[in-house]
Amino acid sequence: MTEYTVEFVGTGETVSVSDKQTILSRCIEEGIAQEYSCRVGMCLACSAEIVEGEVEQPVAVARGLTEEEAERYALTCMARPASDLKLDRGKYPPSIEGDAESETETAAADD
Repeated sequence: MTEYTVEFVGTGETVSVSDKQTILSRCIEEGIAQEYSCRVGMCLACSAEIVEGEVEQPVAVARGLTEEEAERYALTCMARPASDLKLDRGKYPPSIEGDAESETETAAADD
């Protein structure tokens, strides 16, 4: 088992996470306020942009990320570190942001 350091950009928070543990589960144990909802990668609330480093998250594409997004964004509820990491919380993949914009535009058109 290997331990990696996960740093959250702009917050000064860091946590040590083993390669056998998800980033979210370790954050919860340490009292770090990482956003989440479903804990199984379906809601994508726990997304974070990977600023530096690599994660293992083999089913992220099946859960809603494109292959390109899975290289740039971690679903912290399922991602396990594969190196030391720097993550930017609250950053969502473009496909998620695009869906939110489409819903807003549709609602505005209906008014």
